Amino acid sequence: MSSGFRLLTTPLLLWSFLSLSLFSSASIINHAAGSRLLLRAVNSGGDQPDFAVDLNATNFDAVLKDTPATFAIVEFFAHWCPACRNYKPQYEKVARLFNGANAVHPGIILMTRVDCANKINTNLCDKFSISHYPTLFWGPPSKFVGGSWNGKDEKSKIVSIEDGRTSDRLLKWINTQLGSSYKLEDEKYENDELLQSNFSDPGQIARAVYDVEEATSLAFDIILENKMIKQETRATLIKFMQLMTAHHPSRRCRRGSADILVNFDDLYPSNILSPSEKNDTQHGGLTKFEICGKEVPRGYWMFCRGSKNGTRGFSCGLWVLLHSLSVRVENEESQMAFTSICDFIHKFFACEECSQHFYNMCSRVSTPFTSTRDFVLWLWTAHNEVNERLKSTEALYKTGDPKFPKAIWPSRHLCPECYTSARDGDWDREEVYKFLGRYYGQMLVSLYMEKEKSLFEQAQMKIRAVSEDLIQSTNALVVPVGAAVGIAVASCLFGALACFWRSQQKNRKPRRNWS
Repeated sequence: MSSGFRLLTTPLLLWSFLSLSLFSSASIINHAAGSRLLLRAVNSGGDQPDFAVDLNATNFDAVLKDTPATFAIVEFFAHWCPACRNYKPQYEKVARLFNGANAVHPGIILMTRVDCANKINTNLCDKFSISHYPTLFWGPPSKFVGGSWNGKDEKSKIVSIEDGRTSDRLLKWINTQLGSSYKLEDEKYENDELLQSNFSDPGQIARAVYDVEEATSLAFDIILENKMIKQETRATLIKFMQLMTAHHPSRRCRRGSADILVNFDDLYPSNILSPSEKNDTQHGGLTKFEICGKEVPRGYWMFCRGSKNGTRGFSCGLWVLLHSLSVRVENEESQMAFTSICDFIHKFFACEECSQHFYNMCSRVSTPFTSTRDFVLWLWTAHNEVNERLKSTEALYKTGDPKFPKAIWPSRHLCPECYTSARDGDWDREEVYKFLGRYYGQMLVSLYMEKEKSLFEQAQMKIRAVSEDLIQSTNALVVPVGAAVGIAVASCLFGALACFWRSQQKNRKPRRNWS
């Protein structure tokens, strides 16, 4: 009977083991997914700032996941290594071209470093089979996230850089990979291929999603720095943040906006009255929130980059944000989106003349919007009206960007079907609406979608690997959860019946043998 009881309870023990194993695996995966919220990568201090971003085990995945760069280089080194110390200036010469607010060629390569002599990085360095210092790897940033390298996988997207021991040789290796002709002497705004392609290549709008995040963050920094949240502006900000929570093209900004809204009444109660109360609240409120999350440090513009300092940038990013919101609202939301945007620009855009001009355009609208199409086309018309006004002003004072002069948009090159004749201003408004929907809709977030797909595929592979390891280590039969629960319950019931039967047998008196 005891052997039968053990046989019945074995499935229960097996089910418990599998449940605990899977729960542990899920906890590890969830922790890794949340690691991007732990630390912002901070460059080391000193008189001469470092351009390469210092990473460690706590922020490695988060920074590489969030970077807008197409490629990444990771240098594994040890701070005690003399060769590494001598190599650092060589590495920094190249990093200057690609990293930081004054990057010569931004958004192409994120150059990073990991100190393997720091104990916190031991497992990370082991995953990449680091046997000597310095060691350099190249690949798409997403491939480093949760990744590894052992030199045996010929299909790996992560490549070891064997010939990069001087700045010249490293840059030559990069140029060979990219088919580029970058030079160590390149300066900002010179030989910048991105500046020319924004006009002619519609696919460049995909890079603007990072500028939209930066513009959103900068807009709220300005609001906080200028203490603009007051009793009379509070409702306007809430409405605009509700719009962003629902329709911002960046998932990070949607999540950040929602977090702020949830806490807004505690941060900025509606009974703010005296200046002293307002100032106390302003200093301790939103400053601890980051509306678009904790990202890799950037500070440079990509799609919205001007050809000289002080041009494009924030205003361009803000326009892209407004257009991207307009194409995402439903018909029933179009009037709410219109009033939210108009009020937000009027009360929170710190350029007084600009905000007043925008609000005047809003005031000329006499009929409420009932369709997304009409709202999208109104905002497009308003943007072109602003371009026309600024075109003459910038020509008069020579303040415009020579490579991005204000013009009616979209150009014929970007949308030839938007024009009905050879004369400027003869628009096919239906085609314009379709173009705006594509351009600020799917095309804007296409880089995000590719990254999400890549990371999802990697996560699926990890889950598959964990499942296979569990099966092999336990030699267990994988069954559906419902079936496992059923087996467990049945085992318990049979076990209880067996115990009851044994107790009954012990209490029964033995039958007398009359023979």
